[in-house]
Amino acid sequence: MPGLGIAARLLPMQQISPMVPASASRAQPATSLTAGSGRWLLPVAIALSQVACAQTPAASFADPAPTPIRLAQPVAAAPQSPAATVAVAPMAQASAWPASRLPPEVEAALQRGKLAPDAVSVVVMDVSGAQRPLLDVRSDVARNPASVMKLVTTYAALEILGPAYTWDTRIATDGQVAQGALNGNLYVQGAGDPKLVMERLWLLQRRLQGQGIQVIVGDVVLDSSAFALPPIDPARFDNEPYRPYNAVPDALLLNYKSLTMRFIPDVAAGVARIAYEPAIAHLRLPSTVPLLKTKGNACGDWRGALKAQMADPTQIQFLGGYPAACGENSWAVAPAAPDRFAPRVFEGMWRELGGKVTGQVRMGTTPDGVQPLMSFSSPSLGEVVRDINKYSNNVMTQQVFLTLGKQRAGVGTFEGGRQAVAQWWSERVPGMAAPTIDNGAGLSRDARITAGSLAKMLSVAWNSNVMPELMASMPIVGVDGTLKNSKSAHTGGAHLKTGTLRDASAIAGYVNGRDGRRWVVVAMANSDNAPQARPAWDALIDWVAAQ
Repeated sequence: MPGLGIAARLLPMQQISPMVPASASRAQPATSLTAGSGRWLLPVAIALSQVACAQTPAASFADPAPTPIRLAQPVAAAPQSPAATVAVAPMAQASAWPASRLPPEVEAALQRGKLAPDAVSVVVMDVSGAQRPLLDVRSDVARNPASVMKLVTTYAALEILGPAYTWDTRIATDGQVAQGALNGNLYVQGAGDPKLVMERLWLLQRRLQGQGIQVIVGDVVLDSSAFALPPIDPARFDNEPYRPYNAVPDALLLNYKSLTMRFIPDVAAGVARIAYEPAIAHLRLPSTVPLLKTKGNACGDWRGALKAQMADPTQIQFLGGYPAACGENSWAVAPAAPDRFAPRVFEGMWRELGGKVTGQVRMGTTPDGVQPLMSFSSPSLGEVVRDINKYSNNVMTQQVFLTLGKQRAGVGTFEGGRQAVAQWWSERVPGMAAPTIDNGAGLSRDARITAGSLAKMLSVAWNSNVMPELMASMPIVGVDGTLKNSKSAHTGGAHLKTGTLRDASAIAGYVNGRDGRRWVVVAMANSDNAPQARPAWDALIDWVAAQ
């Protein structure tokens, strides 16, 4: 929809494999290449009212020395647990149901999905951890939790960094401003902002123009050195390099490295007009494609009908056409040459705002001795975590994960993120088997955690100062996020994070019981048929709600 905020259209990015392609395409960014400045009024209003972005007075850009990781807020120490299975007090079980056996309705749903019993782990326990688990089925088996791993990363970040943490993108120059021109280079120094989307980049550039800069007589240098990452192939995970959920993190991540193409049928002209969002320079893009007549006036696979060619980093082509019966649709893609995305988008949007650059827009580093111009702050971590968990945004999670490494060592690396989470885990969930967290997002074949460890972490989180932010970030069953279309009858009665890969399915979070009791629920399945476990998870939610 024109004018709709980028977050509303891009964030539903449930981590998936090619088995579930639909969600990847509706999970990404949007904005227009050809529309006039009037179309920005609503997004700007949204940005001003909903996005916490701030300009601070010019100051020294020297980063403080890295400090040891500490919890952002004091919390009670988690009780020690002697084993890697679910830790419990020696009290009577909350239900007469045998804890080692799944409810019959859950077993039946798993059988219909052709999932073997030993492929599944389930834990249901009171949030206090003061009673024996209601269900404890293979809780000590390490499994791939898919996107449910995001709960570990986001909970750790909330406690280490604090819910009010923000990322500051700094703007500096080695020249002087006079008569509307900056005579010198402009430096844009990224700090890992997970949500520097199109609307917020527009606002950053508007504020820069408010400094009296319309023409940059020099280069624009984009600095992403806050993260030290090895070369990463976007196709490495599932050979789908143009899917936005495979976007690679970056200290200066613009619009999730994603471009939205909006197809608008013009029946009279016999074409579908194409709008591209955001504006992007140095990438040739067709403005129309032929309209197609389909048998029975059916829409069908309109993406396939377009026969898109995206491998050429200089252009996107369509060798087919767009079915007229499909109406208006959007398709988000991650263009080839992702390392060129930030310079192309920064320049494209700057020129769309009427600005000029006489030199190049390029990647580089910020030299010492430059003059600060302004600082642009991200939304708070509390807001970012909500976007991450509600819609399972992979690249945003990795931005947070790398920030944990940066907080620890002064530069963001995946190994630094893993060390930060490992230290935090040992302090907050001692005695429980630690997760193999990999990249922090769950978009991994190697990530592992036991259901028992995850359940214990959620029990600890319940008594944490950041519990409200963590719980509010989870999808609500039948209401929003990745659980909006849940078939559970317990609509509105559970906050649960979901995860799906081609061979993994999981849920984890909190469920309200019939008598007002809150339950921690963790369920994971690893097998070739794992995506078929979702009906079993719905049945599990309903069973827990009745307890």
